[in-house]
Amino acid sequence: MEDAQRGETRIRVLVADDHQFLLDRVVAILAHEFTVIGTVPDGIQLLAAEAALHPDVVVVDISMPGMTGIEAMERIRRRGSHAALVCLTAHDEDEVLEAALEAGALGYVNKTCVAHDLVPAIHAAVEGRRVISRARLAAT
Repeated sequence: MEDAQRGETRIRVLVADDHQFLLDRVVAILAHEFTVIGTVPDGIQLLAAEAALHPDVVVVDISMPGMTGIEAMERIRRRGSHAALVCLTAHDEDEVLEAALEAGALGYVNKTCVAHDLVPAIHAAVEGRRVISRARLAAT
């Protein structure tokens, strides 16, 4: 949607994480550059919110109650959504990274690097480029 004050189109972001403190922090980080159109605490609510709000980008925690972020991303892709998917996670295991990428994630941001890596990962995902967090790269 357009930012009325600047006449610019802002990227619309939906964020899913089951920790309210982290949701609040992510929204604060993103609000300067993007329009955060919603937050949800689990994968089930993520599916409903994504279908209703049609975000440009979905930031998804991998470990959530009800439905994992990976399963939610797979379902979002299967139903034909064009939203760019960015994972926000504490996981650094190769298997989790591979599963996230297979589910359609273009970004993989470690929660310890959220302040530095999330905004660039969202921009890259919108452009169709893959970005993996610096913390993840250091662990490999």
